Amino acid sequence: MESLLLTGRAGDIGHFQVQRILPSRKKRMVGPFIFLDQMGPTELNAGQGLDVLPHPHIGLSTLTYLFEGSILHRDSLGNEQQIEPGAVNWMTAGRGIVHSERSSQESRSAMRTLHGLQIWVALPVEQEETEPSFDHYPAASIPEINLPSGRLRLVAGKYADHVSPVRVSSKLVMLDFQLKADATISLSYPGFELGLYAVSGRFESEQTIESGQMLITETDARIKALNPGRLIVLGGVPLPEVRHIDWNFVSSRKERIAEAIDLWQKQQFPRVRGETEFVPYP
Repeated sequence: MESLLLTGRAGDIGHFQVQRILPSRKKRMVGPFIFLDQMGPTELNAGQGLDVLPHPHIGLSTLTYLFEGSILHRDSLGNEQQIEPGAVNWMTAGRGIVHSERSSQESRSAMRTLHGLQIWVALPVEQEETEPSFDHYPAASIPEINLPSGRLRLVAGKYADHVSPVRVSSKLVMLDFQLKADATISLSYPGFELGLYAVSGRFESEQTIESGQMLITETDARIKALNPGRLIVLGGVPLPEVRHIDWNFVSSRKERIAEAIDLWQKQQFPRVRGETEFVPYP
């Protein structure tokens, strides 16, 4: 596969601007990763906040990872969890889950920055209808590795002899590098597709990667930081079956998505305790 460069496009979630990288017309998935939004960085004034109303998912796991700020997660399993920078929220929708993502009342009392990533990982066919679940991994539980060229946080998967505690459903990796200028790193993940996403700074691999761009390659990557910056590497073994995506639903079967849409329109998904609003199907 020749390398492919993707540039994010503007979108919004709950009146909050994002840059959407995946899915793209050029490339729908990178390994099992089927969705990637960069939220912010956005300055929120006192009284302002993120308000993503209750909405459903099937057939995927969500991965929320923040650089700055905080988000309060609530879901139809009864979980309520504040996510802070460096922590990992991993929610598996399986046959169906509903959740909301909001700024807490406490966080709205002062000006602050919100910046992070919202990611979806498609589930293997045999797990698409699994029972929904939710796992939270505090920042201190995520391995942090000092490199001569900077720092690495091992969000998911493996790196050298290190293993992330995040429980995943397929062969994948997510790495968070903060690199010095002129730093070089080499990666080898046989059988993987890899996406190299520049959160900040400029990087050189098979092509130059500017902030907000993702370079997609296979198996091996040698990367040089052209100036200090943050690089997210994510990817994995591609799933053998096609995945269909409609709104917040992912499935290997179009008829399953149609069924989920009907259930949501009839408000027959489980509800989030304490929430009365919801996002209608567009």
